[in-house]
Parts: sequence; structure tokens; C-alpha cells
Amino acid sequence: MSALWRIFRLIVQDQKTALMRGAALSLVVLLAGVALLGLSGWFITAAAAAGLAGAGVVFDVFRPSAMVRLLALGRTAARYGERVLTHDATLKALTSIRVRLLSATASASLDVLVRLRGPQALNRLVADVDALDGISLRVMLPIAAGVLAQMITFAAMWWLVDLSVALWIAAGFMLVPGVVIYRASRRAAGPSRRGEAAAQAFRSRLIDLIRARSDLAVYGQLVHHGARVLATDAKRQRDRVTLDRIERRAGFALSLTGTVVAAGALGLGMWLAEAEALSPALAAIGFFASLALMETIGPLRRAVADLGRMTVAARRVGGSLSGEPSQSAGGCMGDGSGLRIDDLSYRRPKAARPVLDRISLTVAPGESVALTGPSGAGKSTLLLLVARLLYPTCGRILIGSTSLETWDETALRDNLTLVPQRSALMAGSIADALRLGCGDASDPALWQVLEAVMLAPVIHAKGGLGFRLGPMGAGLSGGEAQRLVLARALLRNPKLLLLDEPTEGLDDATAIAVLSGVRAYLPQAAILTASHRPVEIGWADRVVDLSRNGMIETTAVSG
Repeated sequence: MSALWRIFRLIVQDQKTALMRGAALSLVVLLAGVALLGLSGWFITAAAAAGLAGAGVVFDVFRPSAMVRLLALGRTAARYGERVLTHDATLKALTSIRVRLLSATASASLDVLVRLRGPQALNRLVADVDALDGISLRVMLPIAAGVLAQMITFAAMWWLVDLSVALWIAAGFMLVPGVVIYRASRRAAGPSRRGEAAAQAFRSRLIDLIRARSDLAVYGQLVHHGARVLATDAKRQRDRVTLDRIERRAGFALSLTGTVVAAGALGLGMWLAEAEALSPALAAIGFFASLALMETIGPLRRAVADLGRMTVAARRVGGSLSGEPSQSAGGCMGDGSGLRIDDLSYRRPKAARPVLDRISLTVAPGESVALTGPSGAGKSTLLLLVARLLYPTCGRILIGSTSLETWDETALRDNLTLVPQRSALMAGSIADALRLGCGDASDPALWQVLEAVMLAPVIHAKGGLGFRLGPMGAGLSGGEAQRLVLARALLRNPKLLLLDEPTEGLDDATAIAVLSGVRAYLPQAAILTASHRPVEIGWADRVVDLSRNGMIETTAVSG
């Protein structure tokens, strides 16, 4: 319950006024229902008794009937207002939570982001947050309003009828439903959690199936993976059937409880009337009030089925929101001419040995330096450290004359651009993909940068800048997609360009042409590459070998 309570606090903090008004109207609805049925029962019984006694002519029927109409209309209006206020407030609060969750995900450290899968993140943003609406609408507000209504009704029954009737009604609607809800929620917790896990697995596998359907069809695995998706959905349906059975049994128990309480209140009223402790009209109030109070426990049957799902979602969302924020930089504006690294070390959390140990190097403006070394030597890690996506254990990095940690984020990204091994391309035109790097770039500028990476003939053959890419860059080969990402980076005109295996998938002739085009497009930029191909190493002005013991060997290379 702590996870549910935490999310409810976030919802209340975001929409406190609207939720308080909605909760007040919810209480008004319940009390109006109790008053309406109680008054109606008294009115019918009193009118019948007056008729039997021959006093029907003088019996006042106008004021009770007017009050009945007022309560009926007021209850309807209050219900409408309560629904509008609580649902609107909950949806706005969930929107705020979704934005905060997206911000927390986007600002997470690189170690978290590289382990994050798209379908999982999408599920958390959509399914998990959607599951949280029941915390306020089906759990917290109904329970709070129901308890308050029961307490006020207890006081009214004690005052108008008798303490024994008030105690019977309060005990029946507070104790027995509490036991029913507790036992049902415990039985439903497991199937609810499993059902939610199966639903998320179903969505993830379906998204993966749709994304990879072409490759799966080529390798003859489409039917097999489709069967896996259907099997996951069948498991989800089985859990839903189990939950539905538990919910219906809980609903039957709650309905039976309401019937027994109403019958007991009627029996107590009849016994008190026979003993002439109160009039028959007052004795009927307890019975009709009991019928109205069944509304306080009815909505809880839905909460039983969703409680496990809401708890799992609340824990996941709460854990994401409480994650440690990534380190932030200062606000200095620096000059981005050249790179200098002094005694830099980096060790991953709980790692036995550092990835990089006391590394020092410089890259001057207009110079190209290639990082080489065996796999795991730290080439890509060093690029991530320079891009401030990771933070060093010790040592310092300077871009220009300014320490990296003091750079303003916007200024840093204007001066530095990283092209990792795997970059994302979204569905859209070639022009749209390029203008993510520079939104106001003209068409001639786009063609110029495509020429620099030897991609212009390919794009011309496909129909020009308006050629539409599919999801994840579908429509281009791996090498073409990599060059398009590189062209997008060049459009930013960075003073420091970081490239991680930029010519992977290209033949040697195309690779050297692309690298030469990059240097021609950015003649004054400092370029640092993580390289393993001889063509990339031969193109660089200097080669820095990251050996396994962290030593640096620098070799001059002729152009």
C-alpha cells in the first residue's frame, strides 16, 4: 500500500483543489442517497399509518415530497459534478506524472539508457500510468467517502432511530466488507500481477513482431514468433478469467452482506416498533438507509481485481520517479576549440578494474586523432566521457580552455557532436531526418552535406529529399543509414566531432571518400574517432593506442 499511497500523494499534490471538491461531492452523493431512501421510507410508512388511522386528510404530503425531489435532483447534480471533477483531475495528474516519468527517463544516466528497451519504456509510459487512475477513482476516494458516510449515518441513526440499529448497520457495512475485500484482494493479487506482466509481455512481443516482421519472414520465423505472441495473450486471458471469478464472488459476498444488513435493520426496527420504543415510520428509516449504504461498498469490487495491477504499476512508476538524477553541469559558456584530457580514469560501479587508467591526450583544431586498441580497451567509453554522457572517476577534460563539467549544456551541444555506433532514424523524409540536426537548413545545404558523405547519388536515385524512410530508417541499407546519421551530425558544424567506427559497413574506397568528405566539410574541427579499420587509422593525423594496461602510445601517420 505504500506504493499506492505515494502515487496518490502525487496526484493530490498536482490537483489538490479539484480532488477535494470531487471528494466532497462524492460524500454528498452518498449522504443524499441515504437521506433520500430514509426519507422515502419514513414518508411511505407514515402516510400509510396516517391513512389507517383516518388522518390522511391532515397529513402533510407536500414538504416530504418536495424534499424527496430536492434530494433526488441534488444527488444527480452532485454525481455529475463529482464525476467531472475527479476524472478531470485524475487525468490531468496522470498527464503530469507521465511528463515527469518521461523527463526522468530522458535524464537518466547512460548506463540506464543503454539497458532500456523501447517497448518496456513505452509500456511504462502508457500502460503503467493508465493503471494508476484507479488509485484515486476506485480505491482512495471511494473508501474515504464511504467511511465518512458510514460515520455520519451512524450518528444520524443513533439520533433518529436507536443505538442498536446504528451499531448493526455500522458493524455490517464496516467489518464484513472489510474482511471480504481483504481476503479477495489477497487472492487476486497474484493473478492480477501475473496478468499485468503478461499484458506487458504481450505488448512488447507484439511491437517486436511488427518491427521485425520482414526479417522474421525472410528467416521463416514469422509463424513461430506469432504463435509466441498468441500464447502470451492466452496466458493473459486466463489470468483475466481468474480475476473475473474472484471479482464476481466478492461482488456476491458484498451484495449478500448488504441484504443481510438491511434485513437485520428491518427486523430490529420491527422489534422496536412492537415494543413501542419508536414509531413504525422511524423504524423503517434503518431498513431504507441500509439499502442506500450498499452504494458505499459496491464500487470496491472493481478495486479488488485491479489492486495487484495498480500496485505493480505504482512500484514501477514510483521507482522510476525516485531514481537518482544524472549529474548536471554548470552554466559557463566556453570556447570549443580543441580537446585536452589530463590523467583521466574511469571505473564502472562495482568493477574490479578501471576501464581507463590515467589517460592523457590532446586533439588540436583541424587535427584528426584515431583511438585504437583491443575490444574492451575503452575507446567508446572515452568518447562518451568526452561527450559528458559518462563522468570520470578522476582526472579532467577540457574543451578549449574550459573544463567540461562547467560547460553550459546548450553551448556544449552546439560545439560538440557525437556519432555513436548505433544511431536512431525515425520514420519521415530524408529532409526531416537531416533537419533534426539543423532545423533551418536549406535544401542546398542538405545536398551539400549529402555530397560530403557520398550519399547524394543514392538519395537522387531514391527520389530526392522527399524520399520517405520507414521506422528505424527502413528503406536504407546499414551503411547508407550510418552515412545519413553522419551527415546530420555534420550539419551542426561542430568544433569537436566524436566518431565511433564511422565507416563500419563501407568498402575501403567509399570509407576513405567519406572520411575525406568529412574533413573537407569541417576543415577546422577537432575530430576524435574510435577506430579499428586500417582505412580509418591511415586517414588520421595521429593514432593513440589504448593498450590494456592503460598506457598511451602515439604514432605519427602520414596523410
